[in-house]
Amino acid sequence: MKVSVKVPATTANIGPGFDCLGMALPIYNTITIEETVLPGTGVEINVISEDDAVDEMSIEHLSLNENSLIYKAVELLYNSIGQTPSELKINVHSNIPIARGLGSSASVIVGGLIAANELLGRPADEAALLSIATEVEGHPDNITPAIVGGLVISSQEDDCTVVYRKLNWPDEWSITVCIPDYELSTDISRSVLPKEVPMSDAVFNAKRMAMFVEAINTKDAELMKLALQDKLHQPYRMKLVPGLEKIIANLKHEDNVIGCVLSGAGPSILIISQKNNLDKIHSIVKETWADLNVKAVIKSLNVENNGAQVVSLSE
Repeated sequence: MKVSVKVPATTANIGPGFDCLGMALPIYNTITIEETVLPGTGVEINVISEDDAVDEMSIEHLSLNENSLIYKAVELLYNSIGQTPSELKINVHSNIPIARGLGSSASVIVGGLIAANELLGRPADEAALLSIATEVEGHPDNITPAIVGGLVISSQEDDCTVVYRKLNWPDEWSITVCIPDYELSTDISRSVLPKEVPMSDAVFNAKRMAMFVEAINTKDAELMKLALQDKLHQPYRMKLVPGLEKIIANLKHEDNVIGCVLSGAGPSILIISQKNNLDKIHSIVKETWADLNVKAVIKSLNVENNGAQVVSLSE
């Protein structure tokens, strides 16, 4: 039996929502799991991409054996029903840039988990899939939108369940994703964060999260400009993303720009704006990074409201 699952990229944090806000984007990885008939072959994991650079980075960041995140997720699901994985061939068709803050690891975890769940006859419901995937990833901000789609606020509770609610992204607002040509691992990006923060900074972000939800619900662009500010992660990570401070400064004078934030742990950045004058936004980012010899892919996208989907199933 063979199952293929298409999983969207995700952007997390989105300013004030450290480890709890995430959004699905229309860039996709496809994960295929096939039960092989040859005994003793174990697990085989392949990364396939039209981009040779993606292949090389995928191999570096995605272990191609039983130590990989995708296999750990599959194994946890099998173990939850008292089984161990049989001989499996896993192919990852990679289109989500690796180590760019776009949820590439979450996508392979979710894709592998949902494909394995299909192979097993769907023993796990959504709640179980969220819990297992978050256990492997460590936090639910990318996992949840990868599974359910859309803009999501989520929390992993003490009993390991994941509580989430979807918010409706305003159609009037555009999302521009700027992906530089260098990688930044989540481990490095997390290593610069302090173990403790001042109470005033925690209160600042609590206020901004409340503003964020209200701004989304009322489509209030002026309130969103305030809501996208952060004091818990972005100030510490700024130095890891050359040009980010200058890009934010250069965009500040554009009336149609609502805000500019790191995408997840970076180095990709997310620009939220009205849907006019997108070419000007693209040129500002490209020119700012070009001065630092940084090349970038820049895309203006809509929110992907669908999460992971089974795209093929065969005996």
